[in-house]
Amino acid sequence: MGNPVGAELIRGTCPSGGMQDEVGGESGVPAPSHKMPRLSEFPRNQTFSNVNARLSALDELVTECAYHASLTRRYWGPDEVVMLVIAIFGYLLGAWDLGIGELSSGGDYNRWGIFGQDSGFLHMEDLALILSLISIVCWIAMIVMLWLRYPIMRENMVYLLIGVVFVQVGYLKAHAESPVFPYGAGAIQWAWVVTVNLVLLFLAVFVVHRAVLETRDIHVQERHSHPDPRVFERAWYDHSLKAWSAGLVVWMVLLNISSWSGSHAISPSPGDLDLSYLLVGTYALTGILSMVVFLNILWFPQFMLGSAEDRIQTFRAREVAGEDVSQISDEQGKCPVCNQDTAAKRSAKRGILVPCASEECLGKGQPGANCDKCETRIPTRVVCPNCSSSTPVGSHFGRVEAW
Repeated sequence: MGNPVGAELIRGTCPSGGMQDEVGGESGVPAPSHKMPRLSEFPRNQTFSNVNARLSALDELVTECAYHASLTRRYWGPDEVVMLVIAIFGYLLGAWDLGIGELSSGGDYNRWGIFGQDSGFLHMEDLALILSLISIVCWIAMIVMLWLRYPIMRENMVYLLIGVVFVQVGYLKAHAESPVFPYGAGAIQWAWVVTVNLVLLFLAVFVVHRAVLETRDIHVQERHSHPDPRVFERAWYDHSLKAWSAGLVVWMVLLNISSWSGSHAISPSPGDLDLSYLLVGTYALTGILSMVVFLNILWFPQFMLGSAEDRIQTFRAREVAGEDVSQISDEQGKCPVCNQDTAAKRSAKRGILVPCASEECLGKGQPGANCDKCETRIPTRVVCPNCSSSTPVGSHFGRVEAW
C-alpha cells in the first residue's frame, strides 16, 4: 500500500498534500492531489492571548488541535472509518446485556476462567458467548488493520497495547479485592492501580512519546535544514507535536475512565449486583472515544513521517542499532570580550534567540525579527552583563552564518 504524500513544507507547496517529502511508505494513507495548508498557514486562535499574553501557549494548543481536526477530516479514508466501526462493535458487543441478562445476573460465580470445558467463559448464555466471540474477532481484526496500516508505528503500537492490558487488569484486580473501589479501598488496592498506571506512563511517555519526538527531530534536521533560520524555524513549527502529545494524555485519561467504569459495573457479588447501565454506557462511550484518539496517535506520525522514516526510534535506540546519529544541542552565547555567558542562545530548533528588550515582556525572538509575545523588534546587538560591552549577536557564538 503506497502513499507518497509530498509536502514541501519549506517552499510552501504540497503537490501531493502530505506533511513531509514522502509520506505513507507501506501504509495506505491517502495522497490527495490538492494543496494541503501547513500549520504555519492555519488561522491562529487568539482567544486566550487577548485575555493575557502569558496564555498564548493555550492558543497555540487550540490552533494545533483545530489543525489536527482539519487534517483528519481531509485525510482519514475508508480504512480509518472501517477500523472505528470495528472498534465500536467490539465495545458494544462485548458489553451488550439487554435481552440476555448475563451481566445483570452476575453469572455463575462457581465457574471462572477462559479455557477448559468447565471455564466460566464457555458456560455463559449462548447469545452472550456468541457476542463475546464476535467482539474478540473485532479486536483481532482491529489490531491487524492497525499493524498493516501504520507500519512505522508497529513497535510503538505494541507498547501502547501492553499498557492497555496492564491498566485493565489492574482495575479488575483492584475491584476483585474491593468491589466498590475506590470507596473503602486500602493501600493494596490503590497500589494495583498506581502501579499499572506507572507502567502505562512509562510506555506511553518515556518510550512512545520520546521515540516519536526524537524521530521528528531527526527528520526536520536532516530533511528541512535551511541556511535561513526563519525558514528552518517554520519547518519546526509545521512539524509541531503539541496536539499529538495532548492526545496521548487524553487517551490515557479515557483509558482509565473506561477501565474503571467497566470493572466497577460488574464487580459486586451476584447477590449484591445491581447492574448500572450508566456505568456500562460510560465504559463503552469512553472506550470508543479512546479508540478514536488511539487511532490518531498512530495515524499522525505515519502521516507526518511516512516513508521518509522506516521506523520510530529514540536517539539511543538508533545508536545501539549502529546508526550514526548526530544530535544537535542548544548553545549558550558568550561575550566575545570577556567570555561571560550572555542572554543570547542558539537553539537546535529555532536558531539564534534573544530575549525581548521590553522590560515587562518575557518573549524572545531572532535578531532583527519581532518578539513572539509583544511584536517588539528584537535587537541585533547584545549587552554583556559582566563587561557591559555591546556586540553583534552573531559574535557570541563560535560558528554562525552571517546575518
